[in-house]
Amino acid sequence: MTTAAERHAETADAEEAAERASTGLWRDTLGNLLRQRSAVVGLILLGLLAFVAIFADVIATHPPNQSMLELGEDVSRQRPETLAPCIHLLGCPEARPQHLFGLDGLTRDVYSRVVHGSRISLYVGFVTVGFAIVIGSVLGAFAGWSRGRSDNLIMRTMDVVLSFPGLLLAIVIVTVLGPGLLNAQIAIGIVAIPIYARVMRASVLSIRERDFVTASLALGESSIGALTRRVVPNAITPVIVQGTLGIGVAILEVAALSFIGLGAQPPTAEWGSMIALERTLMTTSPHLIIFPGIAIVVTVLAFNLLGDGLRDALDPRLHR
Repeated sequence: MTTAAERHAETADAEEAAERASTGLWRDTLGNLLRQRSAVVGLILLGLLAFVAIFADVIATHPPNQSMLELGEDVSRQRPETLAPCIHLLGCPEARPQHLFGLDGLTRDVYSRVVHGSRISLYVGFVTVGFAIVIGSVLGAFAGWSRGRSDNLIMRTMDVVLSFPGLLLAIVIVTVLGPGLLNAQIAIGIVAIPIYARVMRASVLSIRERDFVTASLALGESSIGALTRRVVPNAITPVIVQGTLGIGVAILEVAALSFIGLGAQPPTAEWGSMIALERTLMTTSPHLIIFPGIAIVVTVLAFNLLGDGLRDALDPRLHR
């Protein structure tokens, strides 16, 4: 029979091996990630977006919510919707104030609003997905570890939430809570919780059968300790990958809620609300729609490229 000391040594060896495997996995993942062009493009785009968001006050040329009339510019001779982009290097008259993306219907600088909108969109994406990951991971980990009735109750509840179209359910939640950016984030987060709960549950069901978990329980570690210290750290990787993909979706859905008036409220410089406010000028002043639209596309594309690259980098079948 093995003694307690031998069992303890075996457990320590198993834990050390698991830690080395985890470290090696992340090192290999980073190497595989940097070898994929799409992932590198996504990282570069996200780096640029983060730079713009952090230094928005420096990069912006005007206050985002202030009219040029308030700043003393003479724009009274022209209709606001006809104030197209003016770039001196491209031939715009020097006598006319420079506005890289033009002015909106309220004579606010579109470029400055797009720049400041990057802060809101990145904040919305990370906070919304972070909220969904925390709640979903807790529920999924508990369901996968406990199984039985608790697992049934939690996962059937998640199935009910998933049975509704995501954006439609978010609209209902925001309608109940009231319009606003915070309520839109809460709604999108609630809709996304079942996705992360299912991913975490599947991962926990796989990890809990590993030898180091069995050895840890055999040595007397509590179920909660084994779950939080052994299982969850090794099961979180698929959730992170899903979260990277989910940030782009969250940004797009919050922009959609803002577009219909349930998300960010005026005068907040949010890309979806910017498009909604000027949508009637699409034919006469398309720049008011194009620039915030491009910003949304580039941001969502960056997260999708990074998420796809991270998922492929963690798939061992692609690197045999």
